[in-house]
Amino acid sequence: MTETGSDRDGFTEEQLVGEGVTAGIVRIGDTVRRPVRSFTTTIHAFLAHLHSAGFTAAPVPLGIDEQGREILSFIPGDVPRQPLPAETATEEVLIALAQLIRAFHDAASGWMPPPGAVWGGLPGAHVVGLDPVNGEAELVGHRDYCPGNIVFREGLPAALIDFDLAKPTTRLYDIANALYWWAPLLHKLDRAPAFTDLDIPRRVTVFADAYGMTDRQRQDLVPLASRMVHRFHLTARAAADLDPVFRHFWEAGTKDRMPRAEAWIVQEGPDITARLTHLTPDRPR
Repeated sequence: MTETGSDRDGFTEEQLVGEGVTAGIVRIGDTVRRPVRSFTTTIHAFLAHLHSAGFTAAPVPLGIDEQGREILSFIPGDVPRQPLPAETATEEVLIALAQLIRAFHDAASGWMPPPGAVWGGLPGAHVVGLDPVNGEAELVGHRDYCPGNIVFREGLPAALIDFDLAKPTTRLYDIANALYWWAPLLHKLDRAPAFTDLDIPRRVTVFADAYGMTDRQRQDLVPLASRMVHRFHLTARAAADLDPVFRHFWEAGTKDRMPRAEAWIVQEGPDITARLTHLTPDRPR
């Protein structure tokens, strides 16, 4: 975080450096200023709904400033960086995250996007050539629970930020996205050291219980996660062809991590489903 100057009210501008996808994000006092994009108006309407529905663990939209930047409330707390530190590997973190996402989903489920709503996405996602994997939309989900988008307080997930990839989806797709990052649904080679030897099927079940996943969601999680990660791989490759930031991510490991994750989910999926549904892997429900 570095100082970049002062605004006319005398507050120092501090550059907020996250995953490096969106440039030009600064904090001024108790606000965050970000570049306006085509989907900003839609996301502001969604965030306003969340707060009116009682979900306060997300930024408040505060309009547009004199430089044409969107204004959001600043959410205090700690944002973990990759590789995830050991204190984020506890089951208490998983439980708190699951409960946070459930509260978010319950608030989001009452909102109908306005006509002409515009949604964000990764560069090149439209050229992947695959149908969406998440099924008929139930609500607007966050769809990007990477560490940089989770604010911790007192060691536990407390708020969600960066709704740039939010769009209509299903509860299960959003759950699968969260588990990809936080169970995580990754090969051992690609996990942070504190996560390498964890019991992933148990962690998925802990999350599912804390969220209150239905029987159907538990049965469908692994097949959806497999399709989701496959699409992640293709989308990341397309984005790398179009955007230098995503090209850096691709060359830095995404090109290898995604295929390993796909293969790992195929291998471990039966055990994950068995734990989720309290059945042995070879006995159909």
